[in-house]
Formats: sequence, structure tokens, C-alpha cells
Amino acid sequence: MPDLEFENARRQQGHTLIAGIDEAGRGPLAGPVAAAAVILPDNFTHPLLNDSKKLTEKRREALYAELTERDDILWGLSFADAEEIDRINILRATHAAMARATEALTPTPDFCLIDGLAVPSFPFPSEGIVKGDGKSLSIAAASVIAKVSRDRLMLQYAEQYPAYGFERHKGYGTKVHLEALQEHGPCPIHRQSFAPVAKATRPQ
Repeated sequence: MPDLEFENARRQQGHTLIAGIDEAGRGPLAGPVAAAAVILPDNFTHPLLNDSKKLTEKRREALYAELTERDDILWGLSFADAEEIDRINILRATHAAMARATEALTPTPDFCLIDGLAVPSFPFPSEGIVKGDGKSLSIAAASVIAKVSRDRLMLQYAEQYPAYGFERHKGYGTKVHLEALQEHGPCPIHRQSFAPVAKATRPQ
């Protein structure tokens, strides 16, 4: 289970506001990538908080409510939509969303723990932690907020574009989604730079 080992190590080096950062939705063919940044209280503990991928939807929703309603937890959120992803590529769009989510924190952190590899030219001092959402409570909290926020948005898109089944797969490239993409072609939230979407766009 994640803990505050990485956060405490940075505190011992003199940092006081340490944010955990994670994203949700890098892999899907449609919809945005979401990024969240979270600063937890110094002595924060939680018996259930973990990498969002290891939690049920019901547990994620309960944790999201708890995390976002507490006055002693700071959090920021940003999305990079399909247009931004297509324009600058998914990796750069993810990094841009992470930076915006961090800049949305008040006050801003003096150090960031980022899930995955280090992010070049990140606007705050930071380190990357591979599989950090299962190691750092701050990153785990960010993973939950990013995942729930994106899933809720995809449910709204499911009502706007009902032919694709977004409520079921959240934009990931499932068999149902690929079949709908072939039948109906892409909609405005599809990522044109992703191969299955580009293939469906071209005349057969």
C-alpha cells in the first residue's frame, strides 16, 4: 500500500509543500487526458487509498468525495482535449495538463512527485516515480481524482455521442468501440492522431 515515504524524504530535505501528480486517459482513442495534483497533510494516513486502477468504481467515487471535500487537502485538475493531443502529441499534452493542474494549486508546491518517468522542463522541482500511484499516497490521491473526473466527463460525452458506448469503455479501444468507430466514423472527441481513428477516417 502507498505511504508517505517519498513525501517525508523530501520534507527532510527542506521542502514543505509536496504535491503528488498523476494522469488518467493516456491510452484511449477518444476523450481527454486528465491530470490531477494533490497536496496532502503532513501526517495523512488512509487504510483504503491506493492506485485508482486497483480500486472498484464505487470505492473510487467514495474516495474522490472524501479527498475533494476535505479542507486540509489541496488539489488541482486539468484536461488536455483531443485537439490538444492531436496538435502536440499525447505525451506532451499529458505533461502540459500535469503542469496546469499543479499551477492550479493554491499555494503552489515547492516539490512534485510525478507518477512515471521524470518530466523534462516541468515548471516545478520534481522527480518521477515509476508506479508511483502504488507507492506514494499523494500520487494515489491524484490518480483517484484524475480517474473519477475523466470518467464523469466521458459519461457526459456518452449522452452527447450515444453511438459509441463511451459509458461502457470510457473511450478505450475495446471491440465494441472499434466496431462503432468503423460503422459511424470518428466524432469530435476522437483523437485523430491515434492509428485506429485515423484508419477509420480514411475511405475504405
